[in-house]
Amino acid sequence: MIEFAEIQTLNALVYSMLLFILALGLSLTFGLLRVVNLAHGSFFMFGSYIAITIWNYTGSFVLSAIGAAVIVGVIGALLERLWLRHFYTRGPLDQVILTFGFALVMIDVAKMLWGKDILSLAAPALLSGSVEIADTSFPQYRLFLIAVGLVLFLCTWLAIERTQIGALIRATVSDRFMVGGLGFDVFGLFTVSFGFGAALAGLGGALGAPLLGAYPGLDFDVLITTLIVVVVGGLGNITGAFWSSLLIGFSETCGKALIPQLASFIIFMVMATALLVRSLRLPDEEAD
Repeated sequence: MIEFAEIQTLNALVYSMLLFILALGLSLTFGLLRVVNLAHGSFFMFGSYIAITIWNYTGSFVLSAIGAAVIVGVIGALLERLWLRHFYTRGPLDQVILTFGFALVMIDVAKMLWGKDILSLAAPALLSGSVEIADTSFPQYRLFLIAVGLVLFLCTWLAIERTQIGALIRATVSDRFMVGGLGFDVFGLFTVSFGFGAALAGLGGALGAPLLGAYPGLDFDVLITTLIVVVVGGLGNITGAFWSSLLIGFSETCGKALIPQLASFIIFMVMATALLVRSLRLPDEEAD
């Protein structure tokens, strides 16, 4: 029983960090651009496919992960620059329909380029072994994913809270018109931020490929849970996204292990409870 609890805890941490990498990009995108990007899961899927393709040609996992992040980041920046930028003044429904259209197109492109079969990527040889943790054998690669998630959280938090570009991003989130009036290129910042969020999703897809593989439909499988993480953590809140990823990751992992028939219900119940608690706290905060 103790060994089972240890394994599930570690698996939950792995899943939570993957969720956080995805939610981080989506949270940044929404916090700055005020756009709910339904194509974010497609960036994750493309990252998986691109990483597998680069791996087949080079045999290097590092190049696969970097290449996936860079290529998907460029794709995201182009989508923002050529199409999404023209919808900032439109209603949220138009933006949702546009990004949903991106997602549908990217699914068809993926089927055209890579087919409908499930593709897989092997973990790097350096991390292919196992580590003994309290008499429990656990794959090194999964521990590596936990470390990557923690490092990304720390680096992003420091960048947002302790650097000049972070201050500019926070100011733009608060009042983009004021920042633009001071002479800063707000739209350029939007493009870079959207591309960075897409690159994070692409990196997540590359890192998740050894665990999840790549297949058409992977995008919507991860998108729904990621949206729940962002909603529970608070739209545009990086720290909230991290703790929310842990909450949802543990809830879903433990739910599937203990009561699999109610696993989906559990995460939606957690989301509903978090929103209810937040709504009850808002009147008190306004009173203060």
